[in-house]
Amino acid sequence: MSWTFELLMKPPRGVPLTEGPVWDGEQLLFTHIQASTILRLDVASGAITPWRTGTNRTNGLAFDSQGRLFGCCSGGRSLLRFDACGVNTVISDSVDGRRLNTPNDLAIDRQGRIWFSNPINAGNWDKTETTELPDQSVLRCDPQPDGSYTTTRVTFDTTMPNGVLLSQDQRTLYVAESGYAKGVPRELRAYPILDNGSLGTFRTLFTWGEDYCGLHRGIDGMCLDRDGNILATAGWEVAGAGPMIYVFSPTGRVLETHPVPAIRPTNCAFGGADMKTLFVTTTEGHLFRARTDRVGWSMYP
Repeated sequence: MSWTFELLMKPPRGVPLTEGPVWDGEQLLFTHIQASTILRLDVASGAITPWRTGTNRTNGLAFDSQGRLFGCCSGGRSLLRFDACGVNTVISDSVDGRRLNTPNDLAIDRQGRIWFSNPINAGNWDKTETTELPDQSVLRCDPQPDGSYTTTRVTFDTTMPNGVLLSQDQRTLYVAESGYAKGVPRELRAYPILDNGSLGTFRTLFTWGEDYCGLHRGIDGMCLDRDGNILATAGWEVAGAGPMIYVFSPTGRVLETHPVPAIRPTNCAFGGADMKTLFVTTTEGHLFRARTDRVGWSMYP
């Protein structure tokens, strides 16, 4: 089945980059990074309105099992919880005594642990900011009995981690290694999650190869269908197969590809009453949706 992408939001002039789509059971929320706004799509009317402002260039969003919304606040170099009272609560802004880079994407497990990528996206923080960490890694933020969180580094082999995703059984963390340095392959990696919360040695599920001329763009964001397959936004207009949605099996086999009518898709999420609608954001600031023959899966709702 081929997918037809319907345009729901055109890019606003001068304020591009939409990201972080999440479905809450009734509506879609997604981020407009440079506008520091979380937008809400009413699927019945098609209306798109601000849901939360002043988010300081928040990128990825995720719900925990209780329905609380968390986000990667790139501009504030922190993880935020968007409380129902309207307060944006910082739950982590450092690791090992050093400020975070620009948190990018996150996934939350049933224990409430937040796994998030911490690359450096220079366009998502102020030019006056300086790097304190010597690495770009995946971190884990653990809730404590007193309501606080502790943050721990869990990857030691990433150069620019991007999208992160948990398998349904919570035993695997999928990571998009997306660095642009010469000799660094773009990869979809699968890290086993060990009993103590650390990560084992990753398996490369798929690779776009090493970059020598800026020709390859790997995965940006990901989501799951109910069969455990990984849907990922990847590719661009510069070269290669072009911008599209890849559907990978849990072993990394490419099951399907679906071209996206934008130069660089950023993230995707299933939603709708039957969870068969895929929503897609882009670097240009679009919001698309497509009816699919797949059923999405998420821990919440």
